[in-house]
Amino acid sequence: MRSVALAGALIAAATLAEADPVHGLWKTQPDDNGNFGHIQIGACGDTICGALRAAFDSAGNPRPSDDIGRAIIWDMVPAGQGAYRDGKIYAPDRDRTYSSKMALSGDRLDVSGCVLGICRSQQWVRVE
Repeated sequence: MRSVALAGALIAAATLAEADPVHGLWKTQPDDNGNFGHIQIGACGDTICGALRAAFDSAGNPRPSDDIGRAIIWDMVPAGQGAYRDGKIYAPDRDRTYSSKMALSGDRLDVSGCVLGICRSQQWVRVE
């Protein structure tokens, strides 16, 4: 009986993790060169993570990037009401990893982070 209850709890937890509204494909804000990316966000155990799925130039044309497939977001913890905290975000244009948080509002995701007192923020929009 105990194993049935545990299995039920695990299934419920997996369903909740899969249903997180931040899951999906997000377009980053353009960097200083006008390049942007598509980040696929999903569950990584109990946390949220995301990887660069595609890179684009300022005209919106696909461009090659050694960072495709690389983790961009990891260890992000859902904090309720569209907030996420305690994660890391890697910025390929600066080759830096920031301690970060995110805030979801509809099809807009505000991401921000700091490293050594230097902070950045971007607004991403949902693609899928």
